[in-house]
Amino acid sequence: MGSGDYYKILKVNRDATDEELKKAYKRLAMKWHPDKNHQYPLRKEEFEAKFKQISEAYDVLIDPKKRQIYDLYGHYPLNSHRFTKENDDGDVGNTLKEDKSTGVIESRLTCTLEELYKGCRRKLKISRTVPDEFGELKSVEETLKIDVQPGWKKGTKITFPGKGNQEPGAAPADLIFVVDEKPHAIFKRDGKDLVVIQKILLLDALVGKTLNLTTLDGRDITIQVTDIVRPGYELVVPNEGMPITKEPSKKGNLRIKFDVMFPSSLTTQQKYDVRRILSDADS
Repeated sequence: MGSGDYYKILKVNRDATDEELKKAYKRLAMKWHPDKNHQYPLRKEEFEAKFKQISEAYDVLIDPKKRQIYDLYGHYPLNSHRFTKENDDGDVGNTLKEDKSTGVIESRLTCTLEELYKGCRRKLKISRTVPDEFGELKSVEETLKIDVQPGWKKGTKITFPGKGNQEPGAAPADLIFVVDEKPHAIFKRDGKDLVVIQKILLLDALVGKTLNLTTLDGRDITIQVTDIVRPGYELVVPNEGMPITKEPSKKGNLRIKFDVMFPSSLTTQQKYDVRRILSDADS
């Protein structure tokens, strides 16, 4: 993990709640996400480094076990019974957590929305304890691979039978990874749909506007707003939502919600003109 005070990086107090961490991450990610800062090409490396630092801070503080270790030691070490990341930028570092009643070990696998949209392969280097031929516990390492499928949801479970810790005289525990979803700076997932909040001027809300959006797989799409944007209005773009895992050829919808920005003031003449124009429109 990177250096620096993670609480200061996210600009939160040390007793920040999960909800406060999510809001802080989203606010900073929107500011520093490289895809939102094409107007500063000479600062690309700065934005990428800052965004990576913000993501690392969030990954540690949002995970209760990592946060506890970080608060104790001032950094997040990876100790013996662990997962580490190999050729991967995602969050997979996590101490093994065993449910004694079932013998199952679970760990959170945090994925970005882009990874859940496009799919990816994650390589996880695990370290677990098993008995040797004399019954003494020893640590062994192994690399597991997970092919994240497009459309997987938060809560999806991937089971590796017998890949958890093992006590002498007992069968090895199963290892389960549970998918978690990292908040995105622009899009929010709602089931199979994607939702985006688009700021729009009052003038554009009345007369129309052309929107340009970059999708999660990097495509630039153009969307025409031709209807009058009324309170609660949503523009639905079919087949631009999340992939449906069981039906790979299908996707949900992209739903665009609008935040209409009103002028802070109008002159007397402007008020007269608006009243006249809108009166004619009503008639």
